[in-house]
Amino acid sequence: MILFPAVDIKNGQCVRLRQGRADDVTVFSPDPAAMARHWADLGAAWLHLVDLDGAFDGLPVNFELIKRICAEVSIPVQLGGGIRDLTTAQRYLEAGVRRLIIGTMALEEPEAFGELCAALPGRIGVSLDAVDGMLKTKGWVADSGLTVEQVLPRLEEQGAAFIIYTDISRDGMHSGVNLPAMEQLVRSTDIPVIAAGGVTKLEDVQALFPLSNQGLEGIITGRAIYEGTLDFPEALAWIAGRKANDENAQGGAR
Repeated sequence: MILFPAVDIKNGQCVRLRQGRADDVTVFSPDPAAMARHWADLGAAWLHLVDLDGAFDGLPVNFELIKRICAEVSIPVQLGGGIRDLTTAQRYLEAGVRRLIIGTMALEEPEAFGELCAALPGRIGVSLDAVDGMLKTKGWVADSGLTVEQVLPRLEEQGAAFIIYTDISRDGMHSGVNLPAMEQLVRSTDIPVIAAGGVTKLEDVQALFPLSNQGLEGIITGRAIYEGTLDFPEALAWIAGRKANDENAQGGAR
């Protein structure tokens, strides 16, 4: 299971929003590239980048900054925000991004999303961002009128490489993870799932870890590691230790 540190970019700064609200911003660093290097130096295996300006505007607003981050860290980067056509997707992959996260286009332009998955197999994931089970688009400000259950079959058929599920009501709120929703999702699909929203402390990581045997690929954490309620190296060490114990147990069973 991968623990993804999140670097969210708005107005050229590293920020976190509460529940995705653009007017509720906390700035954690004026230098997102420095924060990216910081998490890589602490042992992150992947980096989760979000162009918040791009998500709201529908354009690759922070393209040059993201390109610089990819050049300055040695770990793979996944990126979401403002990717709504094939040209933009290709530009980001050429700039060094390993895989892309699509939100609005996946829900509002299903045919175009399918074409994107076909053109870039294995590189396109979907961000499913929900409030009370209903999915949001356009940087979480528009209602899609769809539920997770309604869109999952199509996403599987179109070849989505992974799903990031965010419970918006818990995002940035230090309220803990929505474990029942995550359990339901991993049971409902064969697509690898990444949990986001509400991961506040080590106990949240520990609660989610058993789902790694059922299709949970990883966990995204943001505000918690910036404010210190989750110690990032400690969480990495716990995951590594648990993996080693599980592997030893499996070896003994053989």
